[in-house]
Amino acid sequence: MDVYKNLPEFESCNFKLRGVLAEDAQALLKVYSDEKAVPFFNGDNCHGDDFHYTTLKRMQEAISFWLWSYENGYFVRWAIVDKDADEVVGTIELFRHEDKVSVYDNCGLLRLDLRSDYEKENVIDEILSLIIAPSYDMFGDKVVTKVKDFALERLAAVKALGFTLPKEALRGQNGEIFNDYYILNK
Repeated sequence: MDVYKNLPEFESCNFKLRGVLAEDAQALLKVYSDEKAVPFFNGDNCHGDDFHYTTLKRMQEAISFWLWSYENGYFVRWAIVDKDADEVVGTIELFRHEDKVSVYDNCGLLRLDLRSDYEKENVIDEILSLIIAPSYDMFGDKVVTKVKDFALERLAAVKALGFTLPKEALRGQNGEIFNDYYILNK
């Protein structure tokens, strides 16, 4: 499946994953300006971006970059829609990561950004359950996601889904070392 030619949508009882749209800016500003949520975001290999956006203009610029990146085959960013509230409450980014000399080769690297009131084990479990299985067809034979040690609800969710923490760290594009990456093999 070429995700860059046909972007699939996924749906559960409570959530829907669909491509991010320019019209999501206002709702996503609530996510990316949420000071309680920002520490959970993963900015590794993002050229210093901490994803803390406090203006609509900055949020619109970020979305434009995400859409450009999708069009150019760099990464996919799905909006997470709470179906009951009919509101975007976060995003999932996925891209292929290759590192021929580590356990992190041939994997989909997943970034999950949620508004802080959604940072709950059952919510994270439901959202990740939507995307994990299709990720293998789109990005590689494993899924990798960063979970910081203070993210207890997130950690419980990924462990319940079968993710484990390898002994080795993930290496970035320029050889940087990044810790706290949990892995789930197909």
